[in-house]
Amino acid sequence: MNNYQHNHFAHCESGVMSSMLKHHGLNLSEPMVFGLSNAMTFAYLPFIKLGGMPLIAYRSMPKSIIKTLQKNLKIKMKLETFSNKQKGEDKLNELLEEGKIVGIQSSVYWLPYFPEEMRFHFNAHNLIAYGIQDNEYLISDPVFENPVKCDKASLTKARFVRGVMAPKGLLYYPEHVPTHIDLKPIIKKNLKKTAKMMLNTPVPIAGLRGVRYLAKTIAKLKFKDKRYAKLFLGHIIRMQEEIGTGGAGFRYIYASFLKEASELFDNDETLAEASTLLLSVGDSWRDFALLVAKSLKSKHEIDFEKISLKLLSIADEEAIMYKKILEFNP
Repeated sequence: MNNYQHNHFAHCESGVMSSMLKHHGLNLSEPMVFGLSNAMTFAYLPFIKLGGMPLIAYRSMPKSIIKTLQKNLKIKMKLETFSNKQKGEDKLNELLEEGKIVGIQSSVYWLPYFPEEMRFHFNAHNLIAYGIQDNEYLISDPVFENPVKCDKASLTKARFVRGVMAPKGLLYYPEHVPTHIDLKPIIKKNLKKTAKMMLNTPVPIAGLRGVRYLAKTIAKLKFKDKRYAKLFLGHIIRMQEEIGTGGAGFRYIYASFLKEASELFDNDETLAEASTLLLSVGDSWRDFALLVAKSLKSKHEIDFEKISLKLLSIADEEAIMYKKILEFNP
C-alpha cells in the first residue's frame, strides 16, 4: 500500500491534479493548479446538448487541466483510454498493485458512494484510486471530505458509460514530476493568456462574448414556449451551481490563484486588486443564480429582461477584472 494522503478540494479535476502532484513531491495548491492550467473560461455551446439543453461551461473542457498543466510545467503524464472494459479494469488493478495512485474519469451517476440526490448523468467527474481492499477500490474523491470505497463493478460501469464526454475508461498518472519549478514566468504568461482570451475571443460563444450571447438568449425566452423557457433557466442554474463546482465556484478558485500569485510577486497590488474584484464577480454569479431560482418559484411572470441585464452586468464586472490583470507588469 502506498502512503497516499486524501485531500478535500472544491473541484474534481484540479483537486485530483493537486493531490497527485503533491504525492509525487510537487506541492501546488488547487488554485495554483487551476490558474497554471488556463482553466478559467466561459463557453455557451448551443450545438452540444446535455439532456436536450445546450452545454454551458465555466471552465475549460474536461481533461484540459491535466493536459495543459502537463505542458506548462513540463510534467510527463500517461493518459490511457480503452475500448474494452475488462482491459481497462485489468490495467487499473495492475497499476494499483504496483503501488501507483491513478487518476480516473467517470460518471457521477454510477458511483454508489454519492448520495442518490446528488447523482446525475455527468460523465467528466475525476477521482483517484489508490488501492484495493476486500475486492473494493479505495477512492480519494476530491469533492468528499473523507476517502471512500467503491465496488469494482460499479467503478467499471462508471468508467465506461456512453454519451456526452464519455470517459472511455480514462486512466492517468505522472511518469515524471519536476520537484523544483520557477513558477513566476509561467504565472505571468498564463495570466495574460487567460485575460486576453476572455476579453478578445474571436468567437461569439466563448469568453465574455459568450456570457453576453447567453444573456441575449435569455431575453428572447419571453417569445418561447413557457415550459421550455423555465427548463432552459433551470438548466443554466444546474450547469452553474451543480456541475463541476459552478460558475461562482470557479471564480472563487481563480481569485485565490490571483491572491497566491500576488504573494509570489512580493505582494503585487495589481494582482491583489484583481483577486478582490473577482471575489465580487463570484458573488454576482451567486446573486444571478438566486435571481433565476426565485423567478422560477414565483407565481408571477418571469422577468427575462431583468435576468438578462443581470448577466450582462456580470460580463462588464469580469471585463474590469481581466483588464486589471493586463496591467500586471512585474
